[in-house]
Order: sequence, then structure tokens, then C-alpha cells
Amino acid sequence: MFALSFHEFAHAWMALRCGDNTAAKMGRLTLNPIAHLDIIGSMMILFVGFGWAKPVPVDSRNLIDQRKDMMKIAAAGPLSNLLLAMMAGLLWRFLGNSELVANSIFPAVIFYFAQINISLAIFNLLPVAPLDGSQIFSGYLMRTNPELAWKIQSYGPQVLFGLILFGYITGLSILWMIMKPFVNFFMLLFLGI
Repeated sequence: MFALSFHEFAHAWMALRCGDNTAAKMGRLTLNPIAHLDIIGSMMILFVGFGWAKPVPVDSRNLIDQRKDMMKIAAAGPLSNLLLAMMAGLLWRFLGNSELVANSIFPAVIFYFAQINISLAIFNLLPVAPLDGSQIFSGYLMRTNPELAWKIQSYGPQVLFGLILFGYITGLSILWMIMKPFVNFFMLLFLGI
């Protein structure tokens, strides 16, 4: 819950820095989970293991450079999760072998906190709408192939839902196969494992 709330807070914070105060006016510039969590998305996390938070509203008309600022706002969420994972990694490295925490659940909590944040960041960086990666990737693609950028935004939710459903039905997650090397890389980088 904290990872999702921090992720959405980062979007709102970056939007404000880029000139749009829409999220701030709506009370979304906070770490309070109540402001960010979606009821259905939260229930899905508890019962299915996959869910979502409410997207941060952004009015692109208020941005200085709409294309670049939307890319920055989209990147802020996944980068915030990598920052949390890096902080967890520092705790892991400095306190992990200490006698104070050796016989506690602290190492497991830090491990899973880092893994959840890294997985959330990598998942959101996939270039499939409505994920943040589609906003970042489309920002580049709009200059070279606007038709393809439009198709990614239009058909992305169906593709994403299909991939998730395929993984649940078959037990073979194509999304995890794509994400796993990146998750493993950041786990090694931040935690050394």
C-alpha cells in the first residue's frame, strides 16, 4: 500500500513541479494512502495479488512543455519506487548482518519491500497503456510515428489485460518473463542478492 501511495504521490509532486496543480488541489499531494488507493484495486491486491491505485489527474494544458513534462510526470512514479528499493537496499546492507536484526523478521520485511518496489517500477515501465511506460515511450514515439503511439494508447489496456489473464489461466506469465531479468538486476544492485 505504501509503495502505491508513494508512487502516486511522486506523480503529483512532479506534476506540481512542471506547473500543474490539479492533483494538489484534489488532495493527492500526500502520502496518505486514503487519497490514493482505489477500493476495487485494493481488494484485487488482497485477493488476487494484483491491483492498482487511483491515477493522479494531470491537466496537460498547465504544463510548460506538454510532451516532455508528461514524460517526466510518468517517469516519477517508477523512479520513486526504485528510490524506495534503493533505500531498502541500504538498510539491508548496513543492518542486515547486525545482531540487532539477525533473529527478527526485519531482513524478510526489507527484502520483500525492495522486491515489491522494484517489481512495481519495472511493471509500470512497460510500454503498454495505461502503464507509465506507455506515456514515456509515446512521448518519444509521437515525433517519429504518431499513428503507432495512438495505437499503443488505444489498444494497450486490452493487451495488458490479455497478458495478465493469460498468465492466470496458464500459469505462464509472459509479463514476469519480461520483467524478471530487470527485477533480478535491481535486486542484485540494491541488495547484493
